[in-house]
Amino acid sequence: MLYRNFSTQQEIDDQYDVERSIEDPKPYFELFVGDSAKARSELECLLDVPFGPTVEETIDIFPARDADAPILVFIHGGYWRRLSSKEFSLVARGLVAHGITVAITNYALCPKVTIGEITRQSRAAVAWLARGDHRFAGDRERIFVSGHSAGGQQVGRLLSTAWETDYGLAADVIKGGFAISGLFDLNPLRYSFLQPMIQIDQQTIQRESPIFNLPLQAPPMHASVGGAESEEFRRQSKSYVDAWQAAGLIGAYSEQPGRNHFTAITDFAEADSPLCKQVLNFIEECERG
Repeated sequence: MLYRNFSTQQEIDDQYDVERSIEDPKPYFELFVGDSAKARSELECLLDVPFGPTVEETIDIFPARDADAPILVFIHGGYWRRLSSKEFSLVARGLVAHGITVAITNYALCPKVTIGEITRQSRAAVAWLARGDHRFAGDRERIFVSGHSAGGQQVGRLLSTAWETDYGLAADVIKGGFAISGLFDLNPLRYSFLQPMIQIDQQTIQRESPIFNLPLQAPPMHASVGGAESEEFRRQSKSYVDAWQAAGLIGAYSEQPGRNHFTAITDFAEADSPLCKQVLNFIEECERG
């Protein structure tokens, strides 16, 4: 067996090739681009703000009105090898309406860089937000992180970061993590269509799989996944939450009825959507303790 009960790449790709899992992915990408362009035209935004030394390390900030607004850092998907912050501006539409400053990170892509380097860039973005004397509304003491697909994996890596020893920041710099359709065990991807692009080995799998790097202490974490996603995507999130809870950490799992891998985040564009309300409730619960 290559992984669990899968003995061929075809069997793994059937579960993890999200574009093949639907009849035509093109309308979804067009929706992402269109709603994101609308978000940038309708909302106040600071685009391509550099936070690190390489050209790809930029962040798009959609500030709320209140100076003490919570900051939600969102990390985009694309299996670490495609897309950018610009296709995910739509995430800000619903959340800014509720008084949340949204910061969408950009990062270098595989195979130019490794997944480990992407993790470094995600951590650098959080550290930049936590340290900076910003010109936009947002309380650096109220930072939350979220991400979709590969970005969900990055949420897991951020929650296991040794912020105090490695960055000189408060251990609880992140107040909560909300991962959507995340990948928490990278083992199957080594045998998938992605391997030529992401080029992972066993060392990378062990280091970059959140399920193998559970922290001793961490803020609350919620893993959400589309109810119409593959069995493996749903299992990945459920297994991660189970392991998280078994480690004595606060975690929850939920499915979005009828949502596939792409529509699992499109509700961010609507302020009154179930997804926006769920994220708002999560932030409020984290802050209540």
